Amino acid sequence: MGEFRQAQERRCSENAKRSFRYAPITDTIKDEMLSAIGLSSVEELFAGIPGSLKSDGLDLPEGLSELALRRRAESLAAKNKVYPTVLRGMGAYRHYIPSIVKEVPSRATFLTAYTPYQAEVSQGILQAIFEWQSDICRLTDMDASNASVYDGAVAAAEAAAMCVDRGRRTILIADTVFTDTIEVVKTYARATDYPVQTVSVGAISNCQPFASAACLILQSPNKYGIIEDVRSIADACHAAGVKLILSVNPVSLALFKTPGELGADIAVGEAQPFGLPLGFGGPYLGFMACKKDMMRKLPGRIVGETRDAKGNKAYVLTLQAREQHIRRERASSSICTNQALCALTATVYLAYMGKQGLRGVAEQCYAKAHYLKDRLAETGLPLKYEGEFFNEFLTEAPRDINLLLKKLDEAGILGGMPVDGGILWAVTEMNTRDELDKTAAIVKEVIG
Repeated sequence: MGEFRQAQERRCSENAKRSFRYAPITDTIKDEMLSAIGLSSVEELFAGIPGSLKSDGLDLPEGLSELALRRRAESLAAKNKVYPTVLRGMGAYRHYIPSIVKEVPSRATFLTAYTPYQAEVSQGILQAIFEWQSDICRLTDMDASNASVYDGAVAAAEAAAMCVDRGRRTILIADTVFTDTIEVVKTYARATDYPVQTVSVGAISNCQPFASAACLILQSPNKYGIIEDVRSIADACHAAGVKLILSVNPVSLALFKTPGELGADIAVGEAQPFGLPLGFGGPYLGFMACKKDMMRKLPGRIVGETRDAKGNKAYVLTLQAREQHIRRERASSSICTNQALCALTATVYLAYMGKQGLRGVAEQCYAKAHYLKDRLAETGLPLKYEGEFFNEFLTEAPRDINLLLKKLDEAGILGGMPVDGGILWAVTEMNTRDELDKTAAIVKEVIG
């Protein structure tokens, strides 16, 4: 009996030692980590955050009743300003979200934010992901799509990693791509030691040679809202052996030519407009799709449709012999998951809207944006850069841009974003004609 107890104690001691592997880091380890990145303290790590946003501590009261806690939370929430009219975008847009789009994903059958593992017990979520992939392939006119990634910027960075090989390591990115996308691509490339070079779109369309370039990341509509001449750029890229990654606003695909039609090799973008609220910046939903010859390089999850032993339709995770399993050391990506709940929400949105419904949304965005452009031009704010656009456009700015934005703010209007000496305006189906007329009237008053 004594020997048995001693053996038990030894096992308990060994288990305790193992558990220490998951304890918080020690001060010594923390100092080593700080030293490795050239810092001396944790405070120095967060030095870039303005002091006005930092707190010396949380002023939390003693335990509150549920009613008192609710009242306190509501008083704090009341400090937020909710704008009745929003005319700002830059990659995230305020669209109408039908009630069914919120209700269906909240059911216990679907409510998971994670990726499935056991296919036999995950048929529902696997089918939902398969439908999402199918929708993205139809929208982009591509052959294969993955189950989604974290957001549009990550999708662009992951797509670039798909294109790099030994002979071609340089990633080109157009200077008209959203700044946050450029920064995320550079962060990815810095970790993998891939050179990143920003290039002007004009140089690309003039067939500038790219001897060591693996790919070009182009955005259309670009960061100024302008539709790029994608076809000529695609031809120039392919003539130089460069893959073209095209980042798009997915709603615009209901009106304009698809990435597949324009010659892109990979299509990426942010699917937030498909039923996801602005949500203070997330969680969002990056989509990726590619041509058949690049399908095996797609990162993350891919769901396929097959038949089980009895001949019934079944859904499985396919092409898993990549970064997740036997080829991890040769992987170009470490993403092994997906934005399942966000992708389900977007899928419900697309199923509810249908082809004609989505086109109706796109037509409203296009028509209302052009209406506001014309009204602003009448007030003395013409376009800063000429060119066809979808729902976003850049105008000149008045001398006192801050005064204009303040006047709009006082009227409950979140005005456009100051960009490169101009104002970038975004319009969706949520904006009424009265709101656009009111905006133009305020602009005219400030300029006058």
